[in-house]
Amino acid sequence: MIGRSAFAATAILLIGVGLLTRLPLIVWPPEVAKYLGSSLWGAMVFCVIGVCLPRLAVVLLMLLAFVIAAAVEASQLWHPAWLDAFRRTTIGVLLLGRYFSFADIATYAVGIGSAGAVTALLAGRRN
Repeated sequence: MIGRSAFAATAILLIGVGLLTRLPLIVWPPEVAKYLGSSLWGAMVFCVIGVCLPRLAVVLLMLLAFVIAAAVEASQLWHPAWLDAFRRTTIGVLLLGRYFSFADIATYAVGIGSAGAVTALLAGRRN
């Protein structure tokens, strides 16, 4: 079992690396920045769920993280003025995004799947 502190530290690390993918000083090809950042965001959601529910089976953590990530993406189809105003802020776009994309959902799944696989491998080594 992976503990809360490991999930929290990993989430913080993923946030830092994810922010680097958006840093204007680092010139990434646009597709790399977009999809690398999105996969890291999906992995970060997995880790945040792990902080909240560290005893949950890895496959259930993955499923819950995917549902949350897909719901956040689907929320981009909803456009109340107050939410669009928040999405125009830096933190709003980083947390919620602006435009709905099925490709983003697939990319979140890659990040969540990768985080789940690493978690399962590490948990297996501890047993």
